[in-house]
Amino acid sequence: MDRREFIAGCVALPLLAQTGGAHAQAGLTKIIFPFAAGAGGDTLCRLIAQEMAPVLQRTIVVENRTGGDGLIGIKAVKGGSPDGSMVLVTTGPTMYLLPMVETVPSFDTAKDFMPVSLLARFEFAVVVGPGIDATDFRSFVAWLKAHPDKASFGVPSNGTIPHFTGSKLEKDLGIPLTRVPYRGSAPILNDLVGGHLSFGIVTLADALPQHRARGVTIIATSSAERSPFAPEIPTLKESGIDLVADAWYGMWLPAGSPPDVASKLGAAAGAALARPEVREKLMAIGLIPVGSNADGLSKELAANTAFWRPIVTATGYKIEN
Repeated sequence: MDRREFIAGCVALPLLAQTGGAHAQAGLTKIIFPFAAGAGGDTLCRLIAQEMAPVLQRTIVVENRTGGDGLIGIKAVKGGSPDGSMVLVTTGPTMYLLPMVETVPSFDTAKDFMPVSLLARFEFAVVVGPGIDATDFRSFVAWLKAHPDKASFGVPSNGTIPHFTGSKLEKDLGIPLTRVPYRGSAPILNDLVGGHLSFGIVTLADALPQHRARGVTIIATSSAERSPFAPEIPTLKESGIDLVADAWYGMWLPAGSPPDVASKLGAAAGAALARPEVREKLMAIGLIPVGSNADGLSKELAANTAFWRPIVTATGYKIEN
């Protein structure tokens, strides 16, 4: 689930009544999701839209506006009316990494958007193929040092958390690593199974089926604590790497939106994510429901920005725009 895999579908729900007065038009709220349909983000958007609509007594439509690695949808909301009729749901890394890697930043998250809620988290995993003689992260580091010519790793896309996690590992381990960009997690896992790649950094949920089938081995996860999906696997921090590299989905309004609209949206999203049936469905696809208030989202964004900026800057990686 790198940023090209985050998706959105369309959900139209009956209009029960109109709320928000002048804050929105005709009782309609559009959730803009800036990626194509196909993976876990679709489920997240559909579930919260379905649950929020009766609470807010509004029609909610989830609309995907793809292109530009998320920029088309982000710009649409940035330039949208600040009346609660348009909401952005996307990944945290999209909102803090894109401004870092663009030669001329297309947006400033803190200035151009109003935070609503941190919705859900997901984790990454360091995965090795069956030909690697390593059972845990420390033994894998020893293997890398013994085989420097094979120190290549796959990432689902350039400019993503897996990309910069690899950069952080390279610096901390003192081992030159060769990054190989792919289009998604599936081809990385296929090449690991086939022995064409030493290791990969992919979404934990994508790697678990092959791990459980013993096609690959997950040697570490990226979260602050052991994953509820694989509690037997140590984290990178437990393995001696000072790194927490999970990702998350957040919800934003255009800057200048009424604070009461943000508050109502955040409360409705939080209530949706607290429902046992919603939590169960999200956990089944590797998403950990959160449902914070606006302050929680702002703090998460600030902390992630501060942590990743020096790592990204040190790589010199840029996207021409």
